[in-house]
Amino acid sequence: MKILWITNILFPAVCEAMGLKAPVTGGWMYSSAKALLKADPSIQLAVATVYNGDTLEKKVIDNIAYYMIPLKGSNIDYHKELESFWCKVNEDIQPDLAHLHGTELAHGLAFLNACPQVKSVVSIQGLVSVIARYYHAGIAKRKILKNITFREIVRFDNLFQQKTTFYKRGLVEKEIIRKSNHVIGRTSWDKAHCLAINPNIQYHFCNETLRSEFYKHTWSYDNCQKHTLFLSQAGYPIKGLHKVIEALPFILSKYPDTKVYVAGNDITASKNWRQQIRCSGYGKYIKSLLHKLNVEDKICFTGLLNEEQICERYLKSNLFVCPSSIENSPNSLGEAQLLGVPCLASYVGGVPDMMKGAEENMYRFEEVEMLAMKVCEIFKLEDKVDIEELKLEALRRHDQKENARQLSAIYNKIFK
Repeated sequence: MKILWITNILFPAVCEAMGLKAPVTGGWMYSSAKALLKADPSIQLAVATVYNGDTLEKKVIDNIAYYMIPLKGSNIDYHKELESFWCKVNEDIQPDLAHLHGTELAHGLAFLNACPQVKSVVSIQGLVSVIARYYHAGIAKRKILKNITFREIVRFDNLFQQKTTFYKRGLVEKEIIRKSNHVIGRTSWDKAHCLAINPNIQYHFCNETLRSEFYKHTWSYDNCQKHTLFLSQAGYPIKGLHKVIEALPFILSKYPDTKVYVAGNDITASKNWRQQIRCSGYGKYIKSLLHKLNVEDKICFTGLLNEEQICERYLKSNLFVCPSSIENSPNSLGEAQLLGVPCLASYVGGVPDMMKGAEENMYRFEEVEMLAMKVCEIFKLEDKVDIEELKLEALRRHDQKENARQLSAIYNKIFK
């Protein structure tokens, strides 16, 4: 069977072949592709996406055909010229089935419009049409206005406009789901929203395979840095860093040596004029909050981390926190659970489906006092945290062979 994957990112293998910088996100898709080909050798896989180039490019690497479609401008907007490129790709591959990974960007919709005769299925990652509702994550309007930066004025990109952009992307997302007959999801949350958008869509359940490094290690209390929290990202409000900062004074009153590590570049950096110009309104707000609560020395941004480095950071942490205002099924939480790291998560979106058996480690997003209390409770347990059952559940949920088998079965069901 010939399967065409339409992705939002370039895979590491093709980036290396073309001399491009590989993205630090989306590595789980590459792992999933390798697992799929291993589980079903009869599948011929092609992977296509857009890139900032001038010509349609094709590379065949490790039995996967990669197509890079040129795109100038924002992929949030619909580009009708992409339709002719999709026709060329479709003519070259002649796929039995197209699989759109994610609904967030417009190039997938261009394929559906250009090649309506091709059977297709869409898998849900996040749902930007819903995320838009929670984008400001409880930050008051006056605080957003107070922290608008010169860069945001010039680029017309403050938090209000970013929320509007998510609504705009949500219109594309809804059109993709309405045009699709099949969708792949993994939580009761994404199922509810997909059926609300398209009541006639056929929903297929399939868990995700995560990055390979996280299947190789197990967290140990003896080897972690005591009283440290880890957040996998914090670039924009829905990831909830500001709520963790608000909870810090309560945590520090009991555990004054607490430290919070945040993956990614320092969004508060303003030591020189370049950093000051690049600082976002959210970064400026975080900086002011850290100063107000006198906890500047308690937050450490790690810089961008590759797969091995971020795995090591998980293993060093006493506790992983997923404090988002909305999520579907965050891979970061799954990775922490695979490693056996103690986890704490806000009760939002599809997260409860991932925390079955550990409901006591959930809290309402806005309740920073509850967040603080639960952090302290886990710190107090020291090496008595029971990670085995949750690690086993995560291994079952993210089982590479089973998820590949299930995905292959979905393809066959749709094809037939």
